[in-house]
Amino acid sequence: MRPEVTRWLTWSFLAVRAGFGVQRDMTKQASFNRRGFLKGTTGAGLLICSSRVAFGYQANEKLNVACIGVGGQGVSNVRGVSGENVVAVCDLDETRGAQMLKDYSAVKRYTDFRRMLDEMDKEIDAVVVCTPDHTHAVAAVRAMKQGKHVYCEKPLTRTVHEARMMRLTAAQHKVVTQMGNQGSASEGVRRATEWGAAGTVGPIREAYLWVGDGSPTMTFPTDTPPVPKGLDWDLWLGPASERPYHPSYLPFKWRNWRHFGSGHLGDMGCHTGNFLFRCLNLGKLWEPVAADEAKSVNRIRIEGEATGVHVEGYPASTRVHFHVPARGDLPPVKLTVSTGVEMRPAPELLHGKKAESFGSLLIGSKASIYSSNPWNKSSELLSANEVDLEEPPKTLPRGVGHHQEWIEACKGKGETFSSFAIGGPLTELIQLANLAGIVGEPFHYDPLTGEIPDHAGASALLHRPYRKGWTL
Repeated sequence: MRPEVTRWLTWSFLAVRAGFGVQRDMTKQASFNRRGFLKGTTGAGLLICSSRVAFGYQANEKLNVACIGVGGQGVSNVRGVSGENVVAVCDLDETRGAQMLKDYSAVKRYTDFRRMLDEMDKEIDAVVVCTPDHTHAVAAVRAMKQGKHVYCEKPLTRTVHEARMMRLTAAQHKVVTQMGNQGSASEGVRRATEWGAAGTVGPIREAYLWVGDGSPTMTFPTDTPPVPKGLDWDLWLGPASERPYHPSYLPFKWRNWRHFGSGHLGDMGCHTGNFLFRCLNLGKLWEPVAADEAKSVNRIRIEGEATGVHVEGYPASTRVHFHVPARGDLPPVKLTVSTGVEMRPAPELLHGKKAESFGSLLIGSKASIYSSNPWNKSSELLSANEVDLEEPPKTLPRGVGHHQEWIEACKGKGETFSSFAIGGPLTELIQLANLAGIVGEPFHYDPLTGEIPDHAGASALLHRPYRKGWTL
């Protein structure tokens, strides 16, 4: 295998163990006790040896896991770690979380994760975060700063800046992380990543990612119904600015509101754009450049357009062009990210395939890599002519399941395929697409600094103020 292919696959799987330049103190040894071992791993699962490890770790010893947000998708996530010791559950909505609160009635129960993490600090090894987008970062960052390994649902965060902080915090505190884009464990994602790394379709200079059929118009409610019994609305708001409760926001409906969610792109972009991000090696843009290179070498030019732009929600349809510079030996690429039927790529690019509601398409000089599966669980090679494409060997490990992969990595066995080192930049990209559609004017983004240097309005949307009592 070509050396550059080996390097590329190493990036995709390890997602840069060093956390894109955040220094690791390799002189610190893990403590000799159980929690010391479990905390003595990097975000990708690299073990810092201790005397206990030298004599072998008991792989069947269970993690102590706390789950934040146990309704909706949280049910699946709690069940995904149910083979471990679930020592605490946290949910502020008794109705939404009823099933898991009942199933785990024997463990400690909280409504405020801050209190849970403070009171049970020494009893928790790892945390699962499955709250609405706007509270992902405040929960996960707090847990990581206390040395907890974290599994967090996608999109990793609500804002670009939060995604950046998730990546940096994970690297600084050397914890094992996994973003909840579960298709990462599938054959579709891993095989497509191998095709891209091996250059199976030739150099890729054009790529497309599209999700959903469009977003509805959201109108600020004028009535103020009472807060339902069993719901702590103040805690549900979390860091978001104050507004009255309304059933238009929850459950799940929060996703279409800019105040809380990330729209169709945020909901599915980290799923459908999974192997695309890896095949294009976009993560390299977040790696520090050499001292003799221009500081702006990694900057991405971004041009967005949208229809139905409004204050409360996301545009009816969006199309954003990312003009991505070269990454090592890879040529510059124009990546188009969109939502809405009319914003999808031209039919001829799909060689007779219909553009479904979700798609990921990478156009190489010899053929294309394509998936219409929202989670990238299946992928295929497309070509207008009968082209003899050489199938590369399978070089990536095939997973044991997304949750189990994280659990095993927490115990020092293997790596996570979707750590925050790759999930963070992927989320930044998706949230930049949201931002660009709203702004509707071109600007540049610098992945190294997390800044937009040439558009004050776009820069202001990289993050937002938190309410008192909430911090990263």
